[in-house]
Amino acid sequence: MAEQSVGKPGKDRGVLKVDGEECKGCGLCVEACPPKVIRLSDKLNHYGYRMATYAGAGCTGCGICFLVCPEQGAITVLRAKRRAPANQEARP
Repeated sequence: MAEQSVGKPGKDRGVLKVDGEECKGCGLCVEACPPKVIRLSDKLNHYGYRMATYAGAGCTGCGICFLVCPEQGAITVLRAKRRAPANQEARP
């Protein structure tokens, strides 16, 4: 399975994973992405489609790309955990 994990949890609020074997290159995720950080690659997958790829930092983790994708399992969005401020103690 050609899975592409993109995003940097330290900078982005989300992590985007695209399964290149499932992506059909429809471009719905590209149009729906609010921060416009998804694009279609120039590289073709084994079906001959241009797959979705991450275009740079800025994923908000909103999941809209996942919701509009017609291919189950092609896009996975994970929200990054928020870090507690340094001045707050961890509660059990």
